[in-house]
Amino acid sequence: MGKLLVITLVCIFMAFQSLEALDYGDALNKSILFFEGQRSGKLPVNQRVKWRANSALSDGKTDNVNLIGGYYDAGDNVKFVWPMSFTTTLLSWAAIEYSNEISSVKQLGYLRSAIKWGTDFILRAHTSPTTLYTQVGDGNSDHRCWERPEDMDTPRTLLKISSSSPGSEAAGEAAAALASAALVFKSVNSNYSSKLLHHAKSLFEFADKYRGSYQASGPFYCSYSGYQDELLWAAVWLYKATGEKKYISYVISNQGWSQTVNEFSWDNKFAGAQALLASEFHNGRNDLGKFKNDVESFVCALMPGSSSQQIKPTPGNFPRFTI
Repeated sequence: MGKLLVITLVCIFMAFQSLEALDYGDALNKSILFFEGQRSGKLPVNQRVKWRANSALSDGKTDNVNLIGGYYDAGDNVKFVWPMSFTTTLLSWAAIEYSNEISSVKQLGYLRSAIKWGTDFILRAHTSPTTLYTQVGDGNSDHRCWERPEDMDTPRTLLKISSSSPGSEAAGEAAAALASAALVFKSVNSNYSSKLLHHAKSLFEFADKYRGSYQASGPFYCSYSGYQDELLWAAVWLYKATGEKKYISYVISNQGWSQTVNEFSWDNKFAGAQALLASEFHNGRNDLGKFKNDVESFVCALMPGSSSQQIKPTPGNFPRFTI
């Protein structure tokens, strides 16, 4: 889903470039439609991508758990829960920040459905307070054979993290995904929102109590930035979703983890956490100044004409994305 998210952003950009009237509503519709094409499991009756069919209906069976659903990564048939969670978090962030604009072009319902398809799977993958399934499928064999998910015959190998084999990045990102989604559904499905929040709190506690890098627990999507960014990112979203002081206190007590970066990605979430905390700073939380300063450095790395610009934009001044 890290690659999936990047491909989606590229598709959005290409749609913007090709539409003579710059119909951003249509571009948004197409970008959300892309996620329907990546759905795994039993597809709903209102599925708009009609050339897709049910697939991977036995996922999790070898461990006697239900891991049906979720999203395939990008051009392959593996489900990677860590980047899938990151994508879900960003979809939720968009729904929170731009709900009026998205609603005005009649896409908010589709966006919520895209988010829920991801969160439903994360809930299933979190089978106990200290167990999170993080991968379905064998990446090596899958990547040697490009085939439709409806036809796949590669192993549906399962990987998971636990207290004895931790992965704070994956658990922390899953917590962020569920906490942010809890905000999205708070006003439309309060029971579901409460369920998401319950699991988000549990996953954060798991990620923080049993600290360890996912790099030691999974062969794909290994972390290069460490797990501190995911812990901060999750704590910020839990604070926004609950208002509980313990989460902002956690952030402040660990502000030394925050660092200036020139990327925001499935691996490195510092800029995202810093942006959210900078907003809190401007709302009167003066004890969050370090995060404001750090994200301003990130903005300068992106800003055309900045003396510290590190990422060259496209001719249309869009940041460049690479896979």
